[in-house]
Amino acid sequence: MAAGGFHEFVRELFEGLGPVQIKRMFGGAGGYADGVMFLLLGDDTIYIKADDALKAELAEVGSGPFVWEPRSGPHAGEKVDLGYWRLPESALDDPDEAVVWGRKALAIAKAKAAAKPKKKKSNRA
Repeated sequence: MAAGGFHEFVRELFEGLGPVQIKRMFGGAGGYADGVMFLLLGDDTIYIKADDALKAELAEVGSGPFVWEPRSGPHAGEKVDLGYWRLPESALDDPDEAVVWGRKALAIAKAKAAAKPKKKKSNRA
C-alpha cells in the first residue's frame, strides 16, 4: 500500500480519537494526537506506544514489539525496543477496537511527555 493510502487508512481507523496527524520520519512515520506521538508506522504496520502493562495485554492477544536494529553507530547490530507494539490484527478491521487501543497508547504517550523535564527557554535576544 502506498504511504499516502496507508496514512489515510490510519487517520480513518483512529478518527474516534479526534484528529490524528501523520508525520514522516526516517523510513516510516509517526502518528500524533493532542501534540504527542502515540503511533509508529512502518512497512504498512501500525505500532502503538506501550508501557509494561499494555505490553502484557498486547502479548496476550499475540502482538509483538517494533524492534529497531541500527546499521551504524555505537549500537549497530543491537536490537532496540522503542516501546511500540503492533496493533492487534482484529483492530485493523474494527475502528471501535482500534480506538480502545489508541486511547490506551495515547494516555501512555501523554504521561511520558508530562514526565519529561521542561526545556528551559533561552534569555538570549
